[in-house]
Amino acid sequence: MYFNKRVLVTGGAGFLGSHLCERLLAEGQDVLCVDNLYTGSKHHIAHLLSDHNFEFMRHDITFPMYVEVDEIYNLACPASPVHYQNDPVATTKVNVHGAINMLGLAKRRRAKILQASTSEVYGDPDVHPQPESYVGSVNPIGPRSCYDEGKRCAETLFFDYWRQHRLQIKIARIFNTYGPRMHPNDGRVVSNFIVQALNDQPITIYGDGSQTRSFAYVDDLIEGLVRLMKTDDAVTGPINLGNPGEFTILELAKKIIEITGSTSKIVHHPLPIDDPRKRKPDISLARDILKWQPAVDLDAGLEKTIAYFETLFSEK
Repeated sequence: MYFNKRVLVTGGAGFLGSHLCERLLAEGQDVLCVDNLYTGSKHHIAHLLSDHNFEFMRHDITFPMYVEVDEIYNLACPASPVHYQNDPVATTKVNVHGAINMLGLAKRRRAKILQASTSEVYGDPDVHPQPESYVGSVNPIGPRSCYDEGKRCAETLFFDYWRQHRLQIKIARIFNTYGPRMHPNDGRVVSNFIVQALNDQPITIYGDGSQTRSFAYVDDLIEGLVRLMKTDDAVTGPINLGNPGEFTILELAKKIIEITGSTSKIVHHPLPIDDPRKRKPDISLARDILKWQPAVDLDAGLEKTIAYFETLFSEK
């Protein structure tokens, strides 16, 4: 007899987590969504609550969990500077204590576990684009360190559990991702610009706008996570998941103004401390191992994301 896997998604009511829960349910899995709702929202998963294969649990993973699961996607952590700098101690705790608790659960259950790491482990990179072999250039005591170093420590823990306990681990280094269900006030560049443009407010660019980012649409990112989880035990990662298309922040602002038809003007503010100058993934490993690459280009993804925010604002 075939039994569905029971899959735990921490941070499952967040932007990425809610999309992942949807995808796993569509594949017929039993999904346990865990979130403390610090940045996640019940609205993101409200449409899933009637699915008999879906269960929601409000819980903070800095405290241990005792549940029966076969796979774990560990996505729990505030991901925008506005949110992770609001309580930097809690951010470090969810990255470190949260990883320890989830790894302990995976060890007890002999479950496969995937860590949602980040391109921020590369810091302000001296190598461009960034391959997984690059060890990064990170400030350990700056205002972003709670997130950057927290994620780096989580990767360390994952590999120590792999070496010491032969745990089945997967690490995805996620680059800038955007799409429906982004928080309108999360401070991330895509949501910031869209909200400002739709309200005809000045679009705020930090620095001269020449710094670059690479933007992956959420559906592409979720596809990469699922493919990574399905690889055999020999594949641990880390594997970069992101869109190698590189745009300056100024180019992004102009695209959003054009698509929205906004009258917004661009204004410039000082660059934040430790803000990376360049960010672009080398996705050679993802292409080779996962047979994955992004399918949604920036214009198409922005149109879908802008439509989501237009609907969100019209409902208020």
